[in-house]
Amino acid sequence: MKILHVTCSPRGQASESYRLSKAIIDRLLESEPTALLISRVLSGNAIPHIDESYASALGTTQRSPAEITPAGSMSLSEQLIQELEGSDVLIIATPMHNFTVPSVLKAWIDHVVRVRRSFIGTGDGRSALLRDRPVFIAVSSGARYSGEHARQPDFLTPYLKAVLSIIGLNNLTFFSVEGTTLASDAVAEVRAKTARALETHLASFHHSSRRAEVCV
Repeated sequence: MKILHVTCSPRGQASESYRLSKAIIDRLLESEPTALLISRVLSGNAIPHIDESYASALGTTQRSPAEITPAGSMSLSEQLIQELEGSDVLIIATPMHNFTVPSVLKAWIDHVVRVRRSFIGTGDGRSALLRDRPVFIAVSSGARYSGEHARQPDFLTPYLKAVLSIIGLNNLTFFSVEGTTLASDAVAEVRAKTARALETHLASFHHSSRRAEVCV
């Protein structure tokens, strides 16, 4: 099994989203100790925005991706898509910035959601070109955005569901630590609740995976 771990908090491994995603990884590795972990860090200037060569290639409708010589950010786009294609599980660790995804995660998405490579346009809309796989999304936010105590809107969750479905990723599970700016006891309670939900879900996830292996 190959696990692709995408992280994007400017706080790196000290971030709440990273710690939550690491808990997911640790749980997966308990059941699959030989799994290969691939880390893709997006924070800082690790991922540039798409450039002219990328935009020009997208405008070349008469040529297939195989006929286009990768250059500039198009070359990076191809690398990131292949990285995603080769994974069996995708884990995204992200904070919520201004109600949605950070700009560095949006840049990664712009690279991997690429017409005629990870999806195609059809007369009925779009058709995904990548296979589905489990996607775990670890989210942290300073304020609460779900439930009866929500204090801000959530554009992150619906956006990721919509944009990742374009390329074929529909098996999404979200875990979150909300209200990280609240009192320490409130944050500890949220962490504990999320940890319980994570354990419950991943226990059933492993059980289903093993049953599928037996049936093959």
